[in-house]
Amino acid sequence: MRIFRHISELTAAPGGTVAALGNFDGFHRGHQVVIGETGRIARDMGVPLTVVVTEPHPVRFFKPDLPPFRLTPFRERASLLETFGVDQLVVLPFDAELAGMAAQDFVLDVLVDGLNVLHVCVGYDYRFGKGRGGGVDVLGWMGEMEGFGLSVIDPVRIAVAPYERESYSSSLVRRALQNGQARIAADLLGHWWGLSGRVIRGDRRGRTIGFPTANIALGDTVIPRFGVYAVRVVMEDDGGRVCDGVANLGMRPTFDKVDPLLEVHLFDFQGDLYETHLRVEFVDFLRSERKFDGLEALKTQIAADCTAARDRLAAPVNAREQLRRPRLDAYLEGGSKPF
Repeated sequence: MRIFRHISELTAAPGGTVAALGNFDGFHRGHQVVIGETGRIARDMGVPLTVVVTEPHPVRFFKPDLPPFRLTPFRERASLLETFGVDQLVVLPFDAELAGMAAQDFVLDVLVDGLNVLHVCVGYDYRFGKGRGGGVDVLGWMGEMEGFGLSVIDPVRIAVAPYERESYSSSLVRRALQNGQARIAADLLGHWWGLSGRVIRGDRRGRTIGFPTANIALGDTVIPRFGVYAVRVVMEDDGGRVCDGVANLGMRPTFDKVDPLLEVHLFDFQGDLYETHLRVEFVDFLRSERKFDGLEALKTQIAADCTAARDRLAAPVNAREQLRRPRLDAYLEGGSKPF
């Protein structure tokens, strides 16, 4: 997948392209329909599949003090799109210039002159341009004038309890995570949700009680409900090796800490993980975080958490293969909305 990071880098493809427009934070099942239909049209036309996003998220630009809310930082989102089968990812810097660009200018400068779009796909609620002044109506009549087609994807309804009949949305996934519903969030996404980062040095207290942990600082990503989770850890610096584990996300009240941290204990692992990059996939919520009366009580609970996590991870419904990363070929084989 080729990545373009500025309008000036774009070179209109001689044969044109088909483009999906949106932010696609989380790349949930609704997003997969938008980009899947874009891919269907691109293949029919024999041209590249392009996705156009902005970075940072527009909400972060307008509200810089807002608490973390992203489901997928750029690295993760780009990886998901590449795995899906996107040919080109255009990452427009969301700055004052882009925020002030009129919708018509965006269509002409980015879509027509920059990308030579033959067809555009968007969700039903897509907005763009200065003051969110552009929508599917603007894209429709400008497409008629400039010679490109438009597909507007209707809301994709959910069949996952307890959110039946609602539409897939990033907000709904955030709500599930903040409620501790990690497995439901994964079903809404169609792939496992996780936190990524480099392992930092902590207090090294876990080693002294027999449960060494890899500590990962939390970045600008939504923070799920504090507590203990059954997790899988992908070692991205070790060829994608996967280990089962148990993780505590929170303030560590037993030790009177004030900053949230993700601490992960990997089962049956020996080695040094400092400075390596890990992706921690949240599989299931085990219990809320709480304060213990001393190390012995904490050790007893951690041992019980490890047993519970192994049991949850061994359940067939939680097998990693249950939610493989989505791919365009599988989408096209399954029909327009295979959920």
